[in-house]
Amino acid sequence: MYHRRLGRSGLSVSELAYGNWITHGSQIEEEQAHACIRAALDAGITTFDTADVYANTAAESVLGRGLAGQRRESLEILTKVFFPTGPGGPNDKGLGRKHVLESCHASLKRLGTDHIDVYQAHRFDPTVPLEETFLAFADLVRQGKVLYIGVSEWTAEEITRGAAIARELNVPFVSNQPQYNMLWRVIEPQVVPASEREGISQIVYSPIAQGALTGKYQPGRPAPAGSRATDERGATFIQRWLRDEVLERVAKLEPLAAQAGLSLAQLAVAWVLQNSNVAAAIIGASRPDQVRENVKAAGVQLDADLLTAIDEVLLGVVEDDPRLTARAG
Repeated sequence: MYHRRLGRSGLSVSELAYGNWITHGSQIEEEQAHACIRAALDAGITTFDTADVYANTAAESVLGRGLAGQRRESLEILTKVFFPTGPGGPNDKGLGRKHVLESCHASLKRLGTDHIDVYQAHRFDPTVPLEETFLAFADLVRQGKVLYIGVSEWTAEEITRGAAIARELNVPFVSNQPQYNMLWRVIEPQVVPASEREGISQIVYSPIAQGALTGKYQPGRPAPAGSRATDERGATFIQRWLRDEVLERVAKLEPLAAQAGLSLAQLAVAWVLQNSNVAAAIIGASRPDQVRENVKAAGVQLDADLLTAIDEVLLGVVEDDPRLTARAG
């Protein structure tokens, strides 16, 4: 497993991170979740991403128990704050000081740790002054409860504004977590250039487009039983890619993957890692063998001709409008 630095910071993360959005605390039993975590550790993954809102806090608890007994200094644990949790009171959401501080303390307890390596604002909150949010983050950093600050699905303008305040407060703002894959490239025109200017890296999620880039979904055919597209929650996020015109193009990528000696899913994960501003790609799994297969994408270099061929196949079905950032799943 290779590691990359987050922006201009001193923190390194594994090229592939393990994430438990949707799966832990909801889709799979805890014993199976722990088996996936062990597979990730065995493969050399050191970076684990979650959020307080995943399974309404249950995912953090599952991850915390799954990592219990591991050497804390050998791990990078990331979580997030913004979306409503708990009973849904007026301060149980957003990026106000009260919610940020209380959510951090609750996440620490669920994760069974005394610090979070990267604490991320899960979305931008236009209802709260940005200075208030970053001051709360700064206090957590000063207290040693958080080491670095990140965000998720922020626009280029929001990242630039946040970075300016972070510099004033001497807070290490190091990452953005957007959706990014062969089909969804909305960060490329504006977010990536802004992040590069500010010394911030991307930790991307959904590199296989919630499974649409695995080849398991065929045009004109129903989704396979037990797949994400048949799960009530998972189907919400994958539906945009299940159009025949998209699946027909994806099928044409399979020979390209075979020429590279990769599965289609491995090609998809390797593709996002070719972007120099991407520090890590988050993979999820419901079975340990999925982890073991996806980690084979680490360290893979795709040549320019292959990248060009991929672009030609997908021409016309790629989303790259930066205005879609706020609507990412």
